[in-house]
Amino acid sequence: MTGRPARTGRSGSQAGAGDLLELVRHGRAVTRGALQQATGLSRATVGQRLDRLFRAGWLREGAGGPVDSPLGGRPSITLEFDDSHAVVLAADLDTRHARAAVLSLTGEILAERAGTLVVEDGPDAVLGELGRWLAELPAEAGHRAEEVCGIGLAVPGPVDSETGRVVQPPIMPGWDGYDIRGRLSRAFTEHTGAPAVPVLVDNDANLMAYGEQRSGHPGCPAFVLVKVSTGIGAGVVVDGSIYRGADGGAGDIGHIRVDADALCRCGSYGCLAAVASGGAVARRLAASGVPASSGSDVRDLLAAGHPEAAALAREAGRRVGDVLATVVTLLNPGVLMIAGDLAGTAFLTGVRELLYQRALPRSTAHLDVVTSRLGERAGLIGAGALVVEHLYAPERVEERLAALGV
Repeated sequence: MTGRPARTGRSGSQAGAGDLLELVRHGRAVTRGALQQATGLSRATVGQRLDRLFRAGWLREGAGGPVDSPLGGRPSITLEFDDSHAVVLAADLDTRHARAAVLSLTGEILAERAGTLVVEDGPDAVLGELGRWLAELPAEAGHRAEEVCGIGLAVPGPVDSETGRVVQPPIMPGWDGYDIRGRLSRAFTEHTGAPAVPVLVDNDANLMAYGEQRSGHPGCPAFVLVKVSTGIGAGVVVDGSIYRGADGGAGDIGHIRVDADALCRCGSYGCLAAVASGGAVARRLAASGVPASSGSDVRDLLAAGHPEAAALAREAGRRVGDVLATVVTLLNPGVLMIAGDLAGTAFLTGVRELLYQRALPRSTAHLDVVTSRLGERAGLIGAGALVVEHLYAPERVEERLAALGV
């Protein structure tokens, strides 16, 4: 799984097994000699640290690498993160449907399913059903539930990353402050009998951005993804890490006020989402007699080449592009990615029209405006990556190795 470079400030005797694993996982040092150079540890100490990782089943030896010395000799044995010892579960919850998957520790989707789940049915019912889906997926991929090391969940609302609870979500009635982590963990255990595993929750746009940046743009230091579906949200990845702001509210551009008087689902007037989201376009289509009630309906109409849907999507894109001119000027991203139900030619054309007209040339000189590469799987891949980075962070590796008794 490509992604942010490992950053470890510890050297010498302070560098533990977790630091060595981080260097190997991110490709910065993949031989014993390279680990010695990177950490300043002695050969014997590196060997001791690696032995713990081998005994845990988290590391394996790969093929021999090139011979560095001009005098020849035996090739160095490379070290590899062994992703076969566990799997991760991930789910991406939208307002009316959800996707779930089991992934390898390096981000490969091994099995997945999608279906109808309506967030307005409330967190207890939705998470109970989602737990059933997740409980059934490992067997579909040839794994036992006991091999699951963690669960990642993407939700369509602002999330306090410390607690995993959504905070005043405009399109998730009944979810404010609910213990999502606890309920999903219990549901998974109830359906499998397996031990409880960590559950991480984050905003869907954040995790889509994380998945897309790691998979397709790992070298981009500032990456912005805008999801336009029932609502509008943005995910920002800076130097390989999700930028969440002070309390998880970063990226909520759907509630920036624009020159409009439409009533938003948050209760305010003039929000961008009230005039330019998939839901807003659907309402305008329905008012003119075209059957549409959601962003996914608009997506289907756009795919079928419906002219009125295309015209409204382009207009919505111009509204979003006007706001994004400020976002681009403020963040100076290298990549601006448009994703979600409206992410097609018409909407993208509208975005570009206003973005390049309003933003300073300096801000767009090295900007790539693109559409999603991973599509509907972006949130799943981002959620899986979030779990892996959490569980295999150096300090957590030390805790987990101690718990394993190695």
